[in-house]
Order: sequence, then C-alpha cells, then structure tokens
Amino acid sequence: MAGPKLSGKKLGKTPTKKKQKKEALPPKQVEKEELFSDSEGTDEDFQEKNDDKEVNSDSDMSSDVDDDPFAADILAADDDDDGSDARSDSDVDSDSDGDDTDLVKKSKAIDDEREREEKEGDEELQLNIKEEADDFRLPTAEELEEETHRPPDLSNLQRRIKEIVRVLSNLKSLRQEGATRKDYIDQLKRDLGSYYGYNEFLIDALVELFPPVELIELIEAFEKPRPISLRTNTLKTRRRDLAGVLLNRGVNLDPLSKWSKVGLVVYDSQVPVGATPEYMAGHYMLQSASSFLPVMALAPQENERVIDMAAAPGGKTTYVAALMKNSGIIYANEMKESRLKSLTANLHRMGVTNTIVCNYDGRQLPKVLGQNTADRILLDAPCSGTGVISKDESVKTSKTAPDIQNCSQLQKELILAAIDMVDANSKSGGYIVYSTCSIMVDENEAVIDYALKKRDVKLVPCGLDFGRPGFIRFRQHRFHTSLDKTRRFYPHVHNMDGFFVAKLKKMSNSKSAKSSVQSEEIQGVESIESSDQQNTEGGGDDEHSEQEGIADENGKLKDEVAVDKKRKRDVQKHSVKKGVGQNSSVTKTGKAENQLVATKKREKKKPPPREEIAKAREEKRQALREATRKAMMKKK
Repeated sequence: MAGPKLSGKKLGKTPTKKKQKKEALPPKQVEKEELFSDSEGTDEDFQEKNDDKEVNSDSDMSSDVDDDPFAADILAADDDDDGSDARSDSDVDSDSDGDDTDLVKKSKAIDDEREREEKEGDEELQLNIKEEADDFRLPTAEELEEETHRPPDLSNLQRRIKEIVRVLSNLKSLRQEGATRKDYIDQLKRDLGSYYGYNEFLIDALVELFPPVELIELIEAFEKPRPISLRTNTLKTRRRDLAGVLLNRGVNLDPLSKWSKVGLVVYDSQVPVGATPEYMAGHYMLQSASSFLPVMALAPQENERVIDMAAAPGGKTTYVAALMKNSGIIYANEMKESRLKSLTANLHRMGVTNTIVCNYDGRQLPKVLGQNTADRILLDAPCSGTGVISKDESVKTSKTAPDIQNCSQLQKELILAAIDMVDANSKSGGYIVYSTCSIMVDENEAVIDYALKKRDVKLVPCGLDFGRPGFIRFRQHRFHTSLDKTRRFYPHVHNMDGFFVAKLKKMSNSKSAKSSVQSEEIQGVESIESSDQQNTEGGGDDEHSEQEGIADENGKLKDEVAVDKKRKRDVQKHSVKKGVGQNSSVTKTGKAENQLVATKKREKKKPPPREEIAKAREEKRQALREATRKAMMKKK
C-alpha cells in the first residue's frame, strides 16, 4: 500500500529533518486525492479500506521503528501533519475569528464588572456620606478638649469644615437642635485656623467679608500659586514677535486675556523665564496680572507729567513709560533706599529714558515737587498684603488689627499728598489712581471715603470691564455712594492676586472740600482770585498788569464788604443807644407803647438772610468781572 512504500523509500536514505517535513506532505495529499476520487465504491468498502490501511501501517511502522531510529521522527512528523492537515482553511479562519470574539467578550465582561463595582462603590460612599451628614453634630466641649491634647486630625477637620459650610447654607432645616448660627461660625473659624494655619484676627476678618461657601473657595485659592505672566515691552518689541521667540525656546504660553494687549501667561518652560536673552535685553517684564490694572486705569497720555509715589521694583513705572512712548516726564519715587537698585536696573534694562528716580517719603513729596504740578499720579500704596497670601504665607500669622490700622493711617496721609500734587486744571489729566494688594475694607474703601471728605475730588470709572464693585456699606460703616465705581479683584474669581483699584478726579485745587454754604462764602473771593489768575496764566506783561488790576479790584471789593459790615455795626449801636434814651423818657403809663416800639426796633436790627447776602455778593463779583473784561477788550 501507499503508506508502507513511502516509509520504505525514505528509510533507504537518511534525509535531514527539514527535508523530512517537506517530503512528507505530497504523499498524503495524493493519498487524500485517491480516497476522495474513489466515487464508485460504497461507504462500507471505504471503511474497510481504511481499517486495512490502519492495521498494515501500524505493523509496518512498528517494524520500521525497530529497524531505524530515524523512523520514529518521521512518523511523529507525519502524525502531526495528519492532525494539522485534517482541518481546512475555513476551519482555521473560523477558529481565529472565534478566538478574537472570545477575547472581546471577555474584555467587555471585565470592563462591565469593573464599572459595576465602581458604581456600587460610589453609591455606597455617597450613602455613607449622606448618613454621616444627616447625623452631623457639633463637637462637645469635652471632645474639643481632647483634640487639643493630640495632633490635629486633618481629615476630620476637613470633613467638619465641609459639613459646617453645608449646614450654614441651609441653616433653617439642617441645624442641630439648640445650636445657633454663632456656634457654627465659631467652630468654623477654629477649624479653618487649625487646618490652614491662619491667626484668629485674619480668619475673623475673612469671615466678615465673605459668605461661608465663597470663603472656602478664597482660602483654597490662596493655597495655590497664581499663573506666571509676562508684560511685553512695547518700546522694544511686539507681543506676537516675543511669543514666537519664546515658543521656539520651549516656553509654553498664551495671550493673557482679552483685556490686555501686552500680557502673556506662561504654563511651563524648559528654560528659566527670568534668564532668557530676551529678558536680559528688556523685551519683557515678569509681572503679575493684577499689576497691569492700576496702570490701565491711570491711562497716561504722551507728554504728561506723571508721578509714581511707590515705584519699586519698576513694573508699573516701566509700563507707564511704554504707554507714554518715552515722552513727557515720570518721577519714580521710592522711600526704601534698598529697593532703588532693582528700580534703576529695571528702568535701564527696559530702555526707559524719561524717568527721574528719587528717594523721599511720599508724604513729603508735595514740598519737594510742588503742589498742583502733576497731570496724573499713581499711588500703589504700601499695605498689609492680605491679597497676596499665595506669594507670602507669613501674612497668615503675622498680621494683626494694629498693623491694619497703621497701614490705613499711612495710606490716608499718602493719598492726601497725592491729591495735593495733582493740578485740577490740567488739560489732559487731573487724575489719581489708588491701588493696594489688600482686600481689607479699612485699607481700601475707608481710605477713599476719607479722601472724598477731606479734598475736592470725585470718583470716576476705572475703565476696567471686569472686577467686583467696591463696598458702599460694610457692617457698621456707611461709605459714599460713588464707591461702587471702585473695583475689587479676587483670586478665586479672576485668577489673579487680591487687588483694589480706585480712580479719582480732582475738581479744584482747594485743599478743603466744599461741604457747606458757609465755607463757600468765606472762600468766595479767594476762589475768584485763584481762578482769574489761572485763566490769565501764561501771558506777557499785559496779562501781568491785568492780574494786578484784578487783584486791586478784588481788594476794593473786600474793602467795600468790610465797610458795609462796619456801617451795619455802627447803625445797630446807634439804634440801641437811641432806644435806650427813648425808654428813659417814657413814663410808667406808656408800657404798651414802649413794648411796641421795642418790637419794631428788634425787627429793624434783624440782619438779611444769608442767601440774599450771598446773592448780592455774587452780583457784585459778576459786575466786576464784566468790567475787567471790557477794559481788557478796549486795551486790545
């Protein structure tokens, strides 16, 4: 038969294993063809032939194996080939597809099981939280005493803070029986102080400023640093060009925001942002986003006279110089001598050429630079720094109520000095911008309200489209209604340092605010003199003579007013003496007549109303002005 013959031929010569495998396939294929081509035979014959083949092949193979050791390898290979060839190509494909589908089904089942477990875990966690929340109770005095004797449990503090905030948001339905709002607030203050490391004063101040939910957001924002921002120096480059260069250096950045045309925000960098060649060349300044705001509110114009009363380290000063295109003049004052080095270094690096650096106490600047001499003044006042806790965490424990009061007193003195240096009659200016990096009311709204009472100024819009309006009322304080034009900025709302910005417009160069009619009457003639002198300022000899003539006329007016007052006093004295003489000649029987005369005399002694006096004086002043104008027209 075919099987034994094939094995006998192969045993005659010992081939390699590769040849054995290759040569073993064709006879099998021929055998399969013979089997499937025998269509004449019946099924029984076909079965008998197969049985005979199996018997003969087994006997032959057993004898061959005994004779030749290589026969075992050949037969094993043949058996493997038989098993593998028994499956058709379609069977192989179906098996591979089946394996793929099985893997997909298994992976899907694993994913479904995982999702189901996670969902059940979340539901169980929410259920546990809900059960704990519903059962939340304020700690007792004994529990609080125990907590003081062991290290703070931060997870327990955090959970309790969240629960107290939740209860305070719906106190009516969630509060514990017998517990008041004050109890919850006091416990919240203690827990916040322990968890975040604030002193008692600062926590009390923040609780008064914000509702509980927003307070937690603010404190959490203070724990994270603010984004790094750059300001493009437009004196040397453009923002687009600078961004392209920094991107090539591996700096990941974007434009700061729509409200700034020169700002860039840096997400990460492969190089130190403060040590690039562009930084050394003065193409940009590392500056926080909140520091852009006071300069934008000031809006300096070219060829103006500007004073920066607290200039170091120079970020705002160089921004002002860039907006003025190095025209005009800027006085950059810094009280601390140690900070002058950084100020001058930044001015040189940024290419600023229109700035004079000086070292004076800001309160003494009016004596040095003169009063009514500046067009615009920027006062970024020294403050407690409660808006930049993310930069200086020592503020949490170092600031107390006396520190805030000292800062507030200094700020009030500085803002009065700034107002005195601004010229109310400036053609393009007359503005003061006051800013602090504090969120305390005593350092912000209270200072502006004080300035409104002490000087003839008014608040104007800052020109900033975002930010929260300032407080008009806070606790027991009631401020001027125009304080809603000021702007407050918070880290948890605007993603920048806590900041306050206010813009004032000086209405007159008078040091005292005109708050009553009496003060206006007393200063009426003096205001006429100052206004006339300002209107005629800048002329030649004719204008100087005109000023002298107006001064003489004003002196005559003063003399006339004094003479009128003296005459009235004399008349009153004479009438009193005359009344005394008449009363001495009257008999006792004429008491009624004397009383009538006395009432008539008292009516004559009554001076005219103050409004009539003011009106008469104004008419005289107007006539005097008309006469001087006509005289000047004739001279011309």
